[in-house]
Amino acid sequence: MTVLPADDLGLDSAELRRLSPAGTLSRLAALAVLEVPGCSAAHVTVWRDGELAEVAATHPDAAALVDLERASLDALAGPLTAAARDCLPVSCADTLAEERWPGWAAGALARGVRGCTCLVRELPPVTLVLALLSVRPRALDAASAGVADLLAGRAVTDQAKGILIHALGCGADEALAHLRRLAQRRNLKVTEVAAEVIAAYGGGGQARA
Repeated sequence: MTVLPADDLGLDSAELRRLSPAGTLSRLAALAVLEVPGCSAAHVTVWRDGELAEVAATHPDAAALVDLERASLDALAGPLTAAARDCLPVSCADTLAEERWPGWAAGALARGVRGCTCLVRELPPVTLVLALLSVRPRALDAASAGVADLLAGRAVTDQAKGILIHALGCGADEALAHLRRLAQRRNLKVTEVAAEVIAAYGGGGQARA
């Protein structure tokens, strides 16, 4: 995928690169807890070119599980890193019986997490992983994943809108219209253009909620 030039956006690239739409990720995590059956906490991570770029979580324990995987010397330390690497959903029905990631499972159990499902939205070079956490084993089923997947898809466009809102000083509707015009001009989906905006101008710092 060709990165969207700042000139195409009619914006100053240096200013864009200072923006980090972390609020969108925080809202996605919070919505997952509110709307997804069985979800007690959540964390959202954005990966660019295989590297973790941004993090948002609904609870310190959820954020701690991200840190637990990042601190491990194992490249596939838990469900988050496995999902991000393979760009496939990964689930743990019950951390008490989990054998693939014993270190992560122990850390999850210590924080009261009994189940986890990681969902992936891949829009190269950006990959978004939404992790649903449950305090009950086998509480996250196919219906839960379906609702969460819809939320994750919407988040990609919302995050790009957030960048444009801050850079242009416009409203959400105008930012979406801007994305749609660019998508039509380049014969791409709005989500594809949104992913390019995030990848090029979303900021490189990690955010916590």
